[in-house]
Formats: sequence, structure tokens, C-alpha cells
Amino acid sequence: MTDYYRGSGDTDSTQQHPTQGFQGQGSQGSAYPPPPAYGPTVPGDGTAAVTATPHRRAKRPVALLAAVALAAAVVGGGTAALVGNYTGGGTDSIGTTVSGTTVSQSSAGTVAGVAQAVSPAIVEINATSTGGEATGSGVIITSDGEIVTNNHVIAGATSIKVQLSTGKTYTAQVVGTDADKDLALIKLEGASGLKTATLGNSDQVKVGDQVVAIGSPEGLTGTVTSGIISALNRDVTVAKEQDQGQGQGQGQQQPQRGGGNWPFEFGGQQFNGDTGSSKTTYKALQTDASLNPGNSGGALINMNGEIIGINSAMYAPSSSSAAGGSDAGSVGLGFAIPVNTVKSDLAALRSGGTD
Repeated sequence: MTDYYRGSGDTDSTQQHPTQGFQGQGSQGSAYPPPPAYGPTVPGDGTAAVTATPHRRAKRPVALLAAVALAAAVVGGGTAALVGNYTGGGTDSIGTTVSGTTVSQSSAGTVAGVAQAVSPAIVEINATSTGGEATGSGVIITSDGEIVTNNHVIAGATSIKVQLSTGKTYTAQVVGTDADKDLALIKLEGASGLKTATLGNSDQVKVGDQVVAIGSPEGLTGTVTSGIISALNRDVTVAKEQDQGQGQGQGQQQPQRGGGNWPFEFGGQQFNGDTGSSKTTYKALQTDASLNPGNSGGALINMNGEIIGINSAMYAPSSSSAAGGSDAGSVGLGFAIPVNTVKSDLAALRSGGTD
């Protein structure tokens, strides 16, 4: 015992056994047992108190700092996740996220932010056929120039020219078409390094969601409009044959099948002319975003910059006051093919389509 606990006369006990026990003072050199970890100070010269108390107090700041650091990490991680989900960053479980279409954090949720991010992936399409020229729009989905558009924009085309947002023009070839879904896939010749669109999830779209439409109405490349989703799962019927696409445009030398001149049926009524005998019906998103001739094939986009639909039809009532009796502007009744329909049809389109 005297090797571990020495009396007050053994002044060198701490040096001899610095890690063994506590030193106390008693009569005839007797040793006191070590004090409890949270007990009172050992009476005597205070050696035990000096040794134990700072050791206890040193642990508290360390524990406190560790707790604060852990809390900060949790909060910080949650904040980062929230920002990532809001801006479309991080892992995308519902679509293919690609460079060039991410809305910046400072502009997230704004029409300006969406327009700036997505406009480079939207193109103007000019398709020439025996019936004239069709002006429409398209969405770039691969960096080497695959473009999704409406079948009625390029149906029967003998040549297709595509203009990017930069003004550069390419020749395009038809890869595949699906008249039943009014979809088509074309491919630019000699293109590379193009900015591409992010395909979202149209199953998550809700009535009242704010949306942005980008296209080339009347040849005005990169026109941006905005609105909301007015309804879901609307049954829209469109003509399948290219010679039925003139509708109210009959008599024009260059009918534009890319927009309001393409006839469709909705709610048992025909709009923009007769859909004819060859037609198809699909489920569509309804929007009040302004769509005009030339918007067909362009993008309907959510506020995260993700494509949720391909604009396909709009109601444009005839106006006697319009020059030459041409179509009036948008009345806020437009339709878009849900992007999930597009994604499910891509493999077939790349294989030549169903036609």
C-alpha cells in the first residue's frame, strides 16, 4: 500500500507514481483512499483536488463543442438537401439531369431563371413539304443533336432546317415518328456539344403549378411565356395525316402547321378546322400559358427548369379583324403531351417509331 498511497512526508510520491491513485494526509503517515469522481475535495493539502477538478472541467467544453459540431452538421446537411431539391441539383430520381439546364440558386423559382437555363435547349424547326412550310419548335435531348418535337410539325417533310438559340442552323433528318402520340424524333447533322434539356416527371405535376413555355411562335425564336397548369389528363384528338394539317390555313401559300392551324378536337368539339378521318387521341396537360402558331413541339417547363410537357395544340379562334382572316392570338387554352409519355416512347422513336 505504501507504494500507492504515501503520507505527507513522502513528498516524492507523485513523481514516483504519477498515474497511480491519489495522495492524501493522515495521522502517522496513513493514506486516505482516493476521493469519489464527483465527491467533495479531499481534506489536506489539496493535491487531490488540484489533480481531479481540472480534469473534470476539461471534459465539459470538449463535450459541448462536439455536441455543437454535430448539431451544425445535421442542420447544414438538411439545408444542403433542401437547396439541392429546390434547384434540381444532386441526384435526380425522376429524369435525366444534364448540364446546361440547371436553374441557378439565385434565380430558382423565377421565370427569368427558367428562361435563361432552358432556352439554349429549345430550337426552331422549319419543315418544307409539298404543302408548304411548317414552322414549329423542338427540344434538344442529347448533346449530339437528338430533338423531340411533334409529329405534325415534320409530317411529310422533304427537308428540315433547325435553328439554335445562337442563330446557328443545321440540317436535320427524321429518326422516328409516332403519329398516335403526335411525337417525332429528329437528329441534327454534324452537331456536337449542344446544351440539352432536363426531362422531369409529369406524374408529379399538379393543377395550379406555375409553368413556362418556350418556343418559336410565328418564327420568333426563343419566345417565353408563362402561366399555370389548368387541368390534367385532358383527352385531345389530333389529325395524323400531314395533308389535314392546314385547317383554317387553307388558301395560304405557306400554311404553318406548327401551331394554331393544326386541327384538334376537345370536349366533343373541333378547333382550327376538320381533323379528318385519320386521327388519334392522347392524354394532355392543359395550360393557360400563351401558345401561338409555331409553339408546337416546344417545351412546357416547371419552375425547377425541368421539361414536363411538349406543347402540341392550342385554340386560336378565327377573327375577322385579323389581317387576311388569319388566326387570332392565344386565348389561354393550350395543351401539352406529358413528358413521361415522351420518355416511354423514346426507345421506339430511336428505332424508327411506329410508322
